[in-house]
Order: sequence, then C-alpha cells, then structure tokens
Amino acid sequence: MIGIIGIVVVFVMVFGGYVAAGGHFGIILHSLPFELTMIMGAAIGAFLIANDGAGVKQTLKDIGKVFKGAQWKPADYQDLLCLLFELIRLARQNPVALEEHIEAPDTSDIFGRYAKIQKDHEAVELICDTLRSITLSYDDPLQVEEVLDKRMEATLHHALHSSHAMQTVADGLPALGIVAAVLGVIKTMAAIDQPPEVLGGLIGGALVGTFLGVFIAYGFVGPFAAKMRSVVEDDAHFYKLIREVLIANLHNHPANMCIEVGRQNTPHHVRPSYGNLEEAMRNLKREAA
Repeated sequence: MIGIIGIVVVFVMVFGGYVAAGGHFGIILHSLPFELTMIMGAAIGAFLIANDGAGVKQTLKDIGKVFKGAQWKPADYQDLLCLLFELIRLARQNPVALEEHIEAPDTSDIFGRYAKIQKDHEAVELICDTLRSITLSYDDPLQVEEVLDKRMEATLHHALHSSHAMQTVADGLPALGIVAAVLGVIKTMAAIDQPPEVLGGLIGGALVGTFLGVFIAYGFVGPFAAKMRSVVEDDAHFYKLIREVLIANLHNHPANMCIEVGRQNTPHHVRPSYGNLEEAMRNLKREAA
C-alpha cells in the first residue's frame, strides 16, 4: 500500500508543481509516446542483453516485493523458533526418530504444523542439512558456522540479483533519455528553416526525452531497486535466525537457551515477545507429553 502511495506522491508533486508554475501539457503529451517508446524500449532491450532468462523471470517476480514487503512476518519468526525447539528436543531425546523428519520434511508432522515454513525450500533445506550433518558427526560449531555463513552469503547474493539488475537499468535511463533528446535535436536541425514557434515546439519535444529518462530513473526504477534490496535483506534475517539457533545447539546449550539466543538475535520489529514464545513452547511440551 505504501508503495502505491509513494507512486501517487511522485506524480502529484512533479506534475502538480509543473502545472502550478504555469506549465502546459501540450508538448509533453505530444512527444510522450515517441520519447517513451525510445527510452523504455532501449532500457528493456539493454535489460534483456544483461540478464539470462532466469534472471529476467526472477526480476519480474521480485517487483511484487515493492508492494508486498517482506515475506516473513513476526508470527513466522515465532513459528520458526517453535519448529526449531521441537526439532532440537527430539534430536536430544531420540536422534533416530529425528531422521524421518529431516529426510522427508514434506511428510513430517512437525514441519506440517508450520505450513508456510514447510513450503520454503531454502529454510527447510537449511534446517535439515544442518541437522543431518550433526547426525553424521560433523558437529564442530566453528566449521558448521563457516559452512552456514558461506551458504547464506551465496543465497543472499543470488536473491539480490533482481535489485542489482533494476539498479543497472536506473543508472542507464538518464543516458538513454539524453539519446532520445539528441535524436530530437537532430530532428529539430532538419527543420531549422521553420519559424520560431515551430522550432520551440521541436526543442521542447526533444527535452521531454531528457526529462523522462531522469524522471523514470530517479522517481521509479531506482527506488524500486532500493526497496527490492531492502526486502531481501529483511527476509535474510529469517535464515540467520536458523543459523543462530542451530549453532547454539552445537554448543550444547539447553533447548530453551538455544531458542532464546535466536530470539535475542531477531530484529526488534519482528522479534516475538519472551512471554508469548515461552507460552507457545510450554504448549508444545504439553502436547508432546
């Protein structure tokens, strides 16, 4: 919602200020289709040149993040901590019973209680792969931490591709606007024998290209890229939480302490309260009894 409000504000402030200053839309509207075709057509073509098919699909899909915001909400962080609590308790009480859950998370009744997390392949694989490595005696906390850091770094780098691609387009749009403006000037020079009022219209039309390139770059595409990056980095905290809890588990802290380590390392705006989390874990213990 706030993204839509931002778009409206940009249009109202820019064009409202133009009209308030005595500007007229005649020249802009006359030149808009042609200048927009050149600028946006070139930008789309350059975007396709710079990205492969998978990158194009990912970027188009990630544009929705500008309006939807982060995937993981505060309730999801509490669910994740509860899921990890159940798995850690089971791993310590009955390691053999844990195997069926980490080998087939799609059919696991523990994962099934947290449907949104179960559908996220990266979160599930991160949990299962780490717990599986522990059962295979790969349990040096420092080594596991290093592996998890490298894995999450690679995942984050891939997830940020869309914002990098959009920012590259934003950086190029002002120059493409200049290209359209230069073509407009060339057109104007071919009509140099026309009266001043005609030349004025042609020059004004050429300048529309420069305006559009800068306006679209800094008013829309650049902010879109920044928002996409912000959402990806915000969602990355969800996976960092998995890392914190599982590393604490390798240090053989009590299960409750492992979960508290994760809670403390969760950003404040999505951090579940201590009381709510404790109540949720007590309910899990009662159900398991």
